[in-house]
This record gives sequence, C-alpha cells and structure tokens, in this order.
Amino acid sequence: MNPRLLRTLLLATAAFLAALLGARALLPDRAAPPVLERAVWLPDGPPLPEVAFVDEAGAPFDARRLQGRWTYVFFGFASCPDICPTTLATLASVRSSLRDLPTELQPEVLLVTVDPSRDDATRLAPYVRHFDPAFHAVTGNEAGLARLASVLGAAYARVPLAGGGYTMDHTSSLFLLGADGRLVATSGSPHDAEVIARDYRALVARGMAH
Repeated sequence: MNPRLLRTLLLATAAFLAALLGARALLPDRAAPPVLERAVWLPDGPPLPEVAFVDEAGAPFDARRLQGRWTYVFFGFASCPDICPTTLATLASVRSSLRDLPTELQPEVLLVTVDPSRDDATRLAPYVRHFDPAFHAVTGNEAGLARLASVLGAAYARVPLAGGGYTMDHTSSLFLLGADGRLVATSGSPHDAEVIARDYRALVARGMAH
C-alpha cells in the first residue's frame, strides 16, 4: 500500500476513535450504578412470585398490583411495639419529602404482615392509615407469606411469651420494587428519612435512564 495512503488511513482511524470516545464521555453512563448512601442496588433483582393476598380494604391482591409504581415493601405486624411504627412513620416522612416528583414516580408503601393469624383487613386498615392514608397492607396464608419473604430475602419468626402469648421477630429492612415489579434495592436499619429519600431519587433516576 502507498505509504502516504496508509498514513492517511491511520490518521482518519485515530480521529474517528477520538471523536467516538469524546461523544461517549458526553453521554450518561447507563451502566454506572447509582450513587447511594445506604441502600444496596440490585441490578438483577428477582421478580415477585405469584401471591394471593388480601389488602387492607378486603380486596384480592396479587403481584400485578405492584406493577406500574415504585413501592417500598416492609414486613411487620400491627401489634409490633417499636420497629414497625417507627419505620412506618419514617416512610410517611419519606413520601412527604418526595411529593415534588411526578405522581407516578412517588413511592407507594406496602406493609406485609408477618402475623396473619391476628392481622386481618379490619385490623390492618386503621393501623397503616394512621401513618399515611395512602399506605397499603396485605395479609394472607402462611405459605404465600413464606414464598414472598423467601424471594425478597426477608426473615421472621414467632416468639412465645410468658403467659401463652407471642410476638414476632422480623426483618427490619426495606425492599424497593421498581415499576416493573422487580426488586431494585434493599435498605437496612436504622432508617433515616432524608437518606432514604436521597437514595430513592438516585435509584429512580437510574431506572428512568436505563
């Protein structure tokens, strides 16, 4: 090949590669993970299993109800003395601080009771609505609860009390589902409303750019 032609081709190739790299530098890196303070991003989080629950209004509730909106899932129970009311109050503050987002991007909150033998719809409705009228809760059979908890990575156990009663030990983490119904991130306690809100904004921005 003519040396001059070869040199011209090499220069043109180098210029093309430089232009390509420069253009990529100007574009957002869609593969980059979101910058989070406490939450753990799960880019390959699992979809929810098929579940047959009942919500706080007594209506059937399945996994399709969790599609189309971002949702924080929290496992707890209505007679929980401390962790549950504190966490639900924190989530109410989170929702309040995110009201500047478009309605479809504001998070929903779903309490999944780990005490289905005591927590029916009539008990769950006033409990969750005390914290935020928009909160939802579900109850169901033990098999469905165990299946959902296993997929999301939650744990719970019945703890006998003196005198014949019992309480429940349970995971205090939050599980964030994306609009596609998949697990996007988890966030462990202690929970801070401002940190959760900032992490949520980062996760939603990452999800919208994907």
